[in-house]
Amino acid sequence: MGDPKKPRRKWRGPRHPWIKDRLLREIELIGRYGLKNKRELWKAETLARTFRHKARAILSLPEDAREKALKALASRLKTLGLMSGDVTVDAILGLTAEHILERRLQTIVYKKGLAKTIHEARQLIVHSHISIGGRRVTSPGYLVTIDEEPLVEYSPGSPYRERIETVSK
Repeated sequence: MGDPKKPRRKWRGPRHPWIKDRLLREIELIGRYGLKNKRELWKAETLARTFRHKARAILSLPEDAREKALKALASRLKTLGLMSGDVTVDAILGLTAEHILERRLQTIVYKKGLAKTIHEARQLIVHSHISIGGRRVTSPGYLVTIDEEPLVEYSPGSPYRERIETVSK
């Protein structure tokens, strides 16, 4: 069966816990994106920090390796829907947690109109009423790629889907 993987933290919390401006900004983002706790926000901030760190590392590479590494990072960011068009290092360095929070499944469900509120979107996802391409996804923090975005819909066995079908007939 093999050894279980060692679980690793996917986030780093703030260095100082009591900075008023940061606390107010965190509370505002938690409300706007319907996050369960600050850990979900810290995961997004850590992911944005990782992409920015990779962009800074690209700047230190030789010219020929820089092009290749920038193209790979740009491809990843375009696939996730975090960047579009011509991607530069400056654009990557401007990446914030809000860009990542916009690509969460919970936000996409709300923006597509499948849920009336951001909190209802979370409930629909957790209770298996949302699927991506016919596959149920129960994690509100799932990052939806550009290719998957049009495939977000109600699950085949969901009563919400049946209501939509009866209304449209």
